[in-house]
Amino acid sequence: MKMKSLWMVLALMLPLSLSAQEVALQLYSLRNEMKVDPVKYHQLISKWGISALEGGGNYGMSDSEYQKLLADNKLRIVGVGADYNVLKSDPSQIISEAKKYGAKFATCYWIPHTDGPISLEEIKAATELFNKTGEMLAKEGITLTYHPHGYEFAEAGEGTVMDYMLDNARNFAFNMDVYWVKMGGGDPLAIMKKYPGKFPQLHLKDRKKGTPGSANGHGDVETNVVLGTGDIDIAGLIAEAKKQGTSYLVIEDESSRSVTQIPRSVAFIQKELKK
Repeated sequence: MKMKSLWMVLALMLPLSLSAQEVALQLYSLRNEMKVDPVKYHQLISKWGISALEGGGNYGMSDSEYQKLLADNKLRIVGVGADYNVLKSDPSQIISEAKKYGAKFATCYWIPHTDGPISLEEIKAATELFNKTGEMLAKEGITLTYHPHGYEFAEAGEGTVMDYMLDNARNFAFNMDVYWVKMGGGDPLAIMKKYPGKFPQLHLKDRKKGTPGSANGHGDVETNVVLGTGDIDIAGLIAEAKKQGTSYLVIEDESSRSVTQIPRSVAFIQKELKK
């Protein structure tokens, strides 16, 4: 399949219409709570008005038990993880995991590299892998996306190593975590505008004002704050997502306050979507 036509197929695969955005939740936000009572917290997610989830894993339940829990609460998994090393060794595992849930997205969250900024050579290798495996996943109705983590913003030529990946992404798209892009020194809204159509998913995560940046993908999770209260232009990103047809506005709140912050973040997104 020619690269241009494959990218068109990827675009056509994006869920629902180009005019609708859906609020979703990355289940990692409730990683500690799920250890205690996964039934209770899946019920709570539904009460928050969220039905789309990024997840994977059954919290100790059988496949049928977990599918029933999802169905009982009108929840569905729309995205699963795509471990980098599994993409290299056996991408069929990721395809099977996505199909088990009916998920149309598989996201790689981390490229293994020496701690610190990633090199251009490593980004080139990852881009080649994502293009290769992204073509395989696309044939199965699954879009591979990459989640920048802040270590991709070292200078390379006239841009950054992240620019190289964005410029050369043919068979995969991006699930941009706006917090980590900001932490790494990037401007998430400017990047989104420069590369329209490459962001079917956004991880919306706001940053406490005054938080120092980080070039290694690590930081204090307690600097995750309610959307619209930090130093990231979340409102601008939502407006751009509406223009571009981003499918999922994914809340990820890694702080210890996630249970109280998430519903407030849902309300903020819903308010901005009405504008």
